[in-house]
Amino acid sequence: MWRDPKNNSRPSSFKINNNRWRLVVAFIFLLAGALLYKLFNVQIQECDLYTAMAASQQDVNRALLPTRGKIYVTEEVNGQEKLYPLATNKEMATIFAVPKDITNSTLLAEEFFKFFDLPTLTASSSASTTLTSSTHDQLIAAYLKRFTKPNSLYQPLDKRIDDDTLLKFYATLATALANATSTSPIVPITTTTAPVLKPVTADELMVLNERVVYKNDTSTPLVIPGLGYNFSDYRYYPDNEIGSHLLGFVSYPDAASSGVGKYGLEEFFNDELSGRAGSVNSAKSAQGRTIIVNDRKYLKPEDGSDLILTIDRNVEYVACTKLQEAVKKHGADGGSVIVMNPATGAIIAMCSVPDFNPNNYADVKDIRVFNNPAIFDQYEPGSVYKTITMSAAIDQGKVTPATTYHDAGEIMIPGWPKPIKNSDFETKGGHGVVDMNTVLEYSLNTGAIFAERQIGPKVFSDYVKGYGFGEKTGIELGSESPGNIGSLLTDKVKEIEAATASFGQGIAVTPLQMIMPYQAIANHGILMTPYAVKAILRPGGIRENIEPKQIRRVVKESTANTVSAMLVNVVESGHAKGARIPGYFIGGKTGTAQVAEHGLYSATNYIHSFIGVMPIDHPAFVMLTKIDNPRDAKFAESTAIPLWHDIAEFMLKYYQIPSTRPK
Repeated sequence: MWRDPKNNSRPSSFKINNNRWRLVVAFIFLLAGALLYKLFNVQIQECDLYTAMAASQQDVNRALLPTRGKIYVTEEVNGQEKLYPLATNKEMATIFAVPKDITNSTLLAEEFFKFFDLPTLTASSSASTTLTSSTHDQLIAAYLKRFTKPNSLYQPLDKRIDDDTLLKFYATLATALANATSTSPIVPITTTTAPVLKPVTADELMVLNERVVYKNDTSTPLVIPGLGYNFSDYRYYPDNEIGSHLLGFVSYPDAASSGVGKYGLEEFFNDELSGRAGSVNSAKSAQGRTIIVNDRKYLKPEDGSDLILTIDRNVEYVACTKLQEAVKKHGADGGSVIVMNPATGAIIAMCSVPDFNPNNYADVKDIRVFNNPAIFDQYEPGSVYKTITMSAAIDQGKVTPATTYHDAGEIMIPGWPKPIKNSDFETKGGHGVVDMNTVLEYSLNTGAIFAERQIGPKVFSDYVKGYGFGEKTGIELGSESPGNIGSLLTDKVKEIEAATASFGQGIAVTPLQMIMPYQAIANHGILMTPYAVKAILRPGGIRENIEPKQIRRVVKESTANTVSAMLVNVVESGHAKGARIPGYFIGGKTGTAQVAEHGLYSATNYIHSFIGVMPIDHPAFVMLTKIDNPRDAKFAESTAIPLWHDIAEFMLKYYQIPSTRPK
């Protein structure tokens, strides 16, 4: 049968299915095209971006902090050098708050105050006036401000404590908070069935794996809601205030820092003590574990070097303790002690008051306390300076101990409107014809002027500079002052400037500068560089010893011997009788200097000092004691000399220095 091909058509349902198929195929092609484009974009166009993102998730780039070097003082035991750390490192806890989790902010603030602030306030010598309701309210308010910060997850509390203190603190908090309420008990956050926390003592707790736990259940940590702590290595000073000005302290500008030295040895030797940070570049697994593979980089950190000081541990302790007692006894503003080996320039002890605890340097209210008064404070030294004047005149051959002059008790200087008087003029008047020994024994200002005039202002100025005044001594401590002898540095020194300088007024020195001429005289006329570090221990045990350094000869040996003998007369017959110790020849000189205030000399404020050499025939040490503005005595023989005597007596026994004269 003949059929018309036009009538051989497919059913309409087939046409519909075919259209759907074409739509599916088109969608697949579009999806494949989009996928190919995305792959091209990721793998070609934005390859660097995604490589970096992957690295940030998988790579670990971490700084490896070195261990800061220790600072040691020494002690000789049976002829052997024994080291004690004056600055070391200790793992401590830093406390922080999580305000949103704190359940009782008021009670927590009160407990913080009682634990951290109240002991400091009550330990103050003026606790009755310091501990006021206003002080209490201010400190509580400061805590509450941090504890109640809305939605805050972290508030540092500036509390860094060791393990024992952390246990006491957590026991105190747990007991207080547990007793405060029964409706909101504190429970250890470990399991949902953990028991309600009860009062606990520090003896029932321990630190394990950087967590405070119960000794009878080490799997259960003690958790105080809203408080936490992190353990890290921090600088630690075992002797607290002892040697604080020598050491300085270490600050931590951020959590990733190994610390930066501030003031003292910590700052001066910061590079040596800090060492060199390392780094690690490793991979991280999906579980967060660090994986070190062959093509990753690892740079080992280099720990800091240790310092071994010239400081004797026992002498430093006694000197600092005795100084504290003397300042308190005399109601003084402060004071300093320096003990030095005259043959080498090595510092045996150095301390000043007021001092600070470098463990808690943030508690210091006045940052000027951080400056080391022994090398920073400038003052007019007074009569201890007469030894310099006398040595210059003797060295020039212009006077001898037997040279005489007529002392009228006062003297007029051309160009100056009023006479310069001796300190005892009001009670003694003039002393008549006296020799140079008497000038030092009775500390006569007119005699110092007489000696200076024999050599003239220019030569006198040269000796002053030769002893190192007007420039830094070079000791390895930061923030040293150069002093001020500007009045003696002009082309034509005024007669009045030279006259007043001859007895230690009108110029400014530091305590360390002032002890140096006595070091030179005790060392046969040779000035040494003072130093406090005798060795550096490099990583690997390599020891670099610091050798004594000679600066210059200032006076002839014969001059030094003559002046030394004159200083003995001062102790034997003059104002320094209180420094005598049976069995020894001691030489020294007192100084009672008026304090310049607003261009005038104060009628009530004085600086007392004594510098002594012992024993004078075989000098083992030279020591300066200085008391600032004592309230109960007018002259140094009542303040600085007793302090010097007590420390010297200890040192004679400690070093077993043999007697050199019949008792």
